[in-house]
Amino acid sequence: MPRTAAVTAFFRNAWRTLTAMRTALILLFLLAVAAIPGALLPQRSLNEGNVVEYIEENGWIGELYDKLQLFDVFGSWWFTSIYVLLFVSLVGCLTPRCIDLVKQLRTPPPLTPRNLGRLPHHAAYRTTATPEEAAGQVQRALRGWRVRRNDGDGRVPGTIELSSERGYTREVGNIVFHFALLALLIMFAAGKFVYAEGMRVLIANEESPAFCNTTPSAYDSFRAGLLVDGTDLEQFCIKIEDFRADYLSNGQAEMFTSNVRFTEDVATTSPDTWEHYEMAVNHPLRIGSTRVYLQGHGFAPTFTVTFPNGETRTDTQHWQPTELQTFLSSGIMRFDPPAGMYPDLVERRGQQIAVQGLFAPTAQFDGTLLSSRFPRMDDPAVAIDVYRGDAGLDTGRPQSIFSLEPDLIESGLLNREARVNLRPGESTTLADGTEVRFDGAEEFINIQVSEDPTQIWVGVFAAVMMGGLVLSLMVRRRRIWARVSIDDDNVTRVDLGGLARTDRSGWGSEFDALRDRLVAESTVTPVLPGDGLPDAAEPGHTSTSRGDADDTVRKDDIR
Repeated sequence: MPRTAAVTAFFRNAWRTLTAMRTALILLFLLAVAAIPGALLPQRSLNEGNVVEYIEENGWIGELYDKLQLFDVFGSWWFTSIYVLLFVSLVGCLTPRCIDLVKQLRTPPPLTPRNLGRLPHHAAYRTTATPEEAAGQVQRALRGWRVRRNDGDGRVPGTIELSSERGYTREVGNIVFHFALLALLIMFAAGKFVYAEGMRVLIANEESPAFCNTTPSAYDSFRAGLLVDGTDLEQFCIKIEDFRADYLSNGQAEMFTSNVRFTEDVATTSPDTWEHYEMAVNHPLRIGSTRVYLQGHGFAPTFTVTFPNGETRTDTQHWQPTELQTFLSSGIMRFDPPAGMYPDLVERRGQQIAVQGLFAPTAQFDGTLLSSRFPRMDDPAVAIDVYRGDAGLDTGRPQSIFSLEPDLIESGLLNREARVNLRPGESTTLADGTEVRFDGAEEFINIQVSEDPTQIWVGVFAAVMMGGLVLSLMVRRRRIWARVSIDDDNVTRVDLGGLARTDRSGWGSEFDALRDRLVAESTVTPVLPGDGLPDAAEPGHTSTSRGDADDTVRKDDIR
C-alpha cells in the first residue's frame, strides 16, 4: 500500500506540474527554440541534395547533426514530444480554468466589506434623499455591472448594501486566447496530414505549354501529407505568358512579376474560360485552398545539334544559377543521335552528344574566361565543353540535370571534343561534321503549388487569438461596493469603496468619475458644523481615495 500511494502521488504531482500554466509557457518557449535548427539548417524534406552536400562539407559535425535529426527537425521524435506535451499541458490547464470561470459567472459579487475606508479607493457623501432613493441612484450609475443588493440585512442593521463587479471578459479573453492557441496548434498538426506541395519549372513565354494541376506526376518534385494520395488535387491549369525582373543599378533584384492565365475548367481549351492574373513575389495566385507562388527564376539556354546526315535535335533546358548576384548559371544537355544513323545500340550509345558549361546573361570575358556582370539578359553567351560518347541516356539510372557524372568522363566513356565560347547564332563543328549551335536563351520561373485546406482555419484562430489577447490586456477586473445608511444626524450617508482585482492602471480615474457623477446627481444637504464630513455641495472634497499607490487589502478588510 505505501508503495502504491507513492506511485499515485508521483503521477498526481507530475500531472499537476504538466498542467500548470508556467509549464505550458516553458514548453511554448522550447517549441520556438527547437524550431530554430529547422530554419538554419537544410531540411531533408525540402532538399535532399542540400543535406547531402552539407554533411559532405562538414564531416563528423554533419553526421552528428544527422543523428540528432537536425535535418528532419519537424518530423523528429524530440520536436514531436515537445509538441504533444504542449498540447496536453494546454488542455489540462485550460479545462479547470473554464470550469472556474463558469462558477465565477454564476456566483454573485461578494458582500460589502465591513470597513470601506480601508479600501484603496473610497469616498463618502451625504444627501437629503431617502436611503431608497440614494440606493436607486447608485444602482442606476452601476448599469452594466453585476450588482448584488441587500436591503436591511447587511452587516450594519438598517442599511442598504450594494456589491458590484465588472471585468469578467478579462478572464474570458485570456481563456479564448489560450484555446485559440491550442486550436492553432491542432490546425498546424492537421495540415501536415492533408497538405500537398509541388514544384515545377516552366519556360516563361507564350509558346510554352500550360501546366495542369491534375496529377503529382506533372511536378518536378511533389510531397504530400499522409492522407493525400494525389487523386483529389484542386483542378486548374496555368499558362505562363512572360516574366519581368526589375533590378537596381548594382544588380540587386527589386521585384519579380509574371503575367499568367489560368482556368479551373481543365476539360476545355476555350479561351473564354481563362482569366488573367499578375503573379509577383509574396502575391500568389489563389484558387480555392491552393496557392501558386512565384519562387524564383533563371535562364534556359537553347542548343541545336545538326548531325552529319542533316537531322537536327533542339532542346531548351533550364540551368542552375551558381552566382545569384549575376545569375551566372551552369548546366548540361544530352542529345541522342538519330536512330537511323547507328542501327547498333552499342554504337549508338557511343555517339551521344553532351554539352556542359556556363551561361552568362550579360557576358564579360577575361581572355577566354567567361563571367557575368549583370543578372539581366543584355548580352548572353555560353562557355561550353562538347562531349561525345555514352552520356548515360539509355542506362535507366537517375542522373543529375545540372552536371555530368564524373565517372563517365574518367572512364573514357565520354570524350571532350570541343571547348568554345559562343554567342547566340554561333556554332562549333566537331571532327565528324556534327554542328552544335547556341540559339539563345529563354527565362524560366519556378512555381510552388501549395494546397492546405486548414489555412483558412489557421487565419481564423490567429485572429481569435489576437482578439482574446486584446481583451485580456485591456479589460480590468474591478469591484465597487456601496453602503447607504442613516448617520447620527439623521441624514442619508453613502459610503463607496473600490478595489481593482487585476491591473490598477486607469482604475482610479474610473472610480472618481463614478463618484463625481453620483455627487452631482444627489440632493444637496447643508454642511453640519464640526462633523468633519463633506457633503454633496462640496464635490471637490468628497473623495478620501488613496489613489493607485496601494491596492493591497487585508482579508479582514473585505470580509
